[in-house]
Amino acid sequence: MHDNLDINIEQLSKTEGHADLEVKIRKGKVEDVKLKISENKRFYTQAVRKRHYSSIPQFVSRICGTCSIAHLTCCIKAVEKCLDIEPSEQIQIQRKLSVYGMMIRDHALHLYFFCLPDIFSKDSIFDFDSSKDNLIKQAFAVKSAGNNLSKLIAGRAVHPTLQKIGYFSKIPSKEQIREMIDQLKKTREHVFELIELFYNSNFEFSRETNFIALDSKDYSFLDGSIVTSTGLKVKEEDFWNYLERIIIPYSQATGFKFSTKEYMVGALARMNLNKDKLYIDSKKELNQFLKVFPSNNIYYNNLAQAIEILHCLDHSIQLLETNEFKSQSPPKLTLKGERRGIGVIEAPRGTLYHHLEINRASKVTYANFVIPTAQNQIKMENDIRLLLPKILNKQKHEIYHELEKVIRAYDPCMSCASHFLKLKWI
Repeated sequence: MHDNLDINIEQLSKTEGHADLEVKIRKGKVEDVKLKISENKRFYTQAVRKRHYSSIPQFVSRICGTCSIAHLTCCIKAVEKCLDIEPSEQIQIQRKLSVYGMMIRDHALHLYFFCLPDIFSKDSIFDFDSSKDNLIKQAFAVKSAGNNLSKLIAGRAVHPTLQKIGYFSKIPSKEQIREMIDQLKKTREHVFELIELFYNSNFEFSRETNFIALDSKDYSFLDGSIVTSTGLKVKEEDFWNYLERIIIPYSQATGFKFSTKEYMVGALARMNLNKDKLYIDSKKELNQFLKVFPSNNIYYNNLAQAIEILHCLDHSIQLLETNEFKSQSPPKLTLKGERRGIGVIEAPRGTLYHHLEINRASKVTYANFVIPTAQNQIKMENDIRLLLPKILNKQKHEIYHELEKVIRAYDPCMSCASHFLKLKWI
């Protein structure tokens, strides 16, 4: 038992971006926990002001490399609300496919490259022996399928070029679609092994949690009301009314509370609230794994992501096989006076909110972006505080690994709102 202990983990490993963790233990009790997101402020909300609204979606996609499609799509929704543009059914299908590609790629990166080493008690995939070669090949196959789906529909996997306000500037050919379907079908079989690995994992840390997510009608991440596990239903445009911005003095990222309390967004929240809306063919084969949801076990966020990969693959195959894509003309962009638009979608790590206000001169006067990792920050920190007393009898290196592991389960993206670990004992 460590009665007096100072933990200083600099640059948490195997997450997106930079974060440090400082913990203070005195007389066997946790006195202080600080999760410090150390990304520099980038002032996107100020940078978009006085810019023409048509340039904003591509600009804010640069908020994050891994989630650029999410920011682009969410911002386009906000702009379209300002312009009273209702996207056609084909555009909605293309957006679903674009986001599905991002989800497949992003979840694969997190699960295969960041989390699998924990499952096999290794520091990284570079420590795997030859018996895991097939898993690594599968990792690249799944990630490639996601990349290629986003490229096919949106032009690029990162900072895509084809998705515009009200239309897509290019459609895929029938031959390209056939090739994509073949790749998705071949990739599908790999995902079941991934799902089983995280289903059979014995990692557990559970506590009562308020989960929040969009209740998208077909689990497409793009529309619906915002629902909570406490039974509340909130319109997209009213989401901000329930949020409380929390300034955390030692962190560069702002935290959030929902109705004055901590909450969680992300794959676990989506699965807890929407599992019945998964694609029907996926759901039939996942019955055994879906029984564990709803769950408060944070490590099932990884299992939920693995299940979402299969859903994205299967629904993408169905959409590509049953739809004919036709060339589109850009809509006429007409702004009728000062307008306010709000876009909400599900990014890989949770509910993403974009709020824009535009003046009569077509310039942005106000912007507000609520990022998933920032919404989870307070709960992550509280989880660490509650986990610590349970692991103080472990060796020092085991303690900091357990702390890293529970943070990693959230799949935090610090660059939206962590590299080799440097641990300093005082």
